[in-house]
Amino acid sequence: MLIMESTEDKARRLAAVNACDRVLSSGKRPTMRDRLAQLGEYGGLDEQPDMYGDGVVAELERRVAALLGTEDAAFFPTGTMAQQVALRCWAGRTGNRTVAIHPLAHPEVHERRTLSALGGLRTVHPTTRPRLPDADEIRDFDEPFGTLMLELPLRDAGFVLPDWDGLTATVAAARERDAVVHFDGARLWECPPHFGRPLPEIAQLADSVYVSFYKSLGGLSGAALAGPENLLAEAKAWRHRYGGLVFQQWPAAVSALYGLDHELPRLPGYVAHAKVVAAALREALEGEVAFFRIHPGVPQTHQFQVWLPYPTEVLDAAGLAQAERTRTSVFGKWFDSEVPGLAVTEMTVAGSALEWTARDVTEAVAVFLDHVLREAEAAGRHPGR
Repeated sequence: MLIMESTEDKARRLAAVNACDRVLSSGKRPTMRDRLAQLGEYGGLDEQPDMYGDGVVAELERRVAALLGTEDAAFFPTGTMAQQVALRCWAGRTGNRTVAIHPLAHPEVHERRTLSALGGLRTVHPTTRPRLPDADEIRDFDEPFGTLMLELPLRDAGFVLPDWDGLTATVAAARERDAVVHFDGARLWECPPHFGRPLPEIAQLADSVYVSFYKSLGGLSGAALAGPENLLAEAKAWRHRYGGLVFQQWPAAVSALYGLDHELPRLPGYVAHAKVVAAALREALEGEVAFFRIHPGVPQTHQFQVWLPYPTEVLDAAGLAQAERTRTSVFGKWFDSEVPGLAVTEMTVAGSALEWTARDVTEAVAVFLDHVLREAEAAGRHPGR
């Protein structure tokens, strides 16, 4: 069961992390002053701000289309809106309102079933296994569908990706069924190292693709839908109907451009260092914890899961104690998993983690486990080590 964090507990946790000298996962949360400093680095601040999607917003759209190798792109305030629009446009074009999607995909888990509630779409699940569907599952699925949506990577399954041959085979199987393919690419930016292919080659497998500007690029907010020009013309009309044609969006657009310039080139380094961090975590936990899991065993992006056999409140208290007493933060927020007695956290290896050596990780985890033992004993919980 998910236990909601109180406003006071969240504020204390964030303050403790922001006061740390070293942060392994996710990094410190930028202040509004930090954000203003980033905006100040944009060379066009003396120009007029955008108005209903022109100016810097249009510049961002052109930049995204060029990066992904698509004919056009459209800026959206949120990815939720971008994907609703994309999938309803494809439903109209294919004549089939059924979307094949993974049950752990973002629209199914985190958007209050918006595809059916707002778009009148129906979803089906070619697989329930914690990975994207393979070509056989698509080819043999017993119901027709008009669109196959693939989330790359599949976040709630552990930021997992298929290999390149598997992805291309799945896309081909969908096309054999006369279905179109849409990529939920909220985290597509960090996928090239795993696939060994550049962004345009990945994006052009699909008929349309959505990307986020804040998840990996560190922007304020916003997303883009990219694809063929005629699809984007219709998508822009629906964007207006959904309330997404905002009067001025230059802060979000400028911060997105900042992310493309500064964070996008660093993502391959984050992905490589995630493998170092995951191996060090495994070394630190082996023999010290009764059970643990790092998933995937070798991270496929710069994000992965860590599972430990303690209550979330014990792990959160240990992390807070370590941050406040040693000014070092290893893990972020912990959550109850679907397995009783196990908690899970998401690791994000980004800029602040690059200074951590494998030895730094193992030493900090040892300190964290000492705090876990104290918190578990104080709570009267049997320690898992």
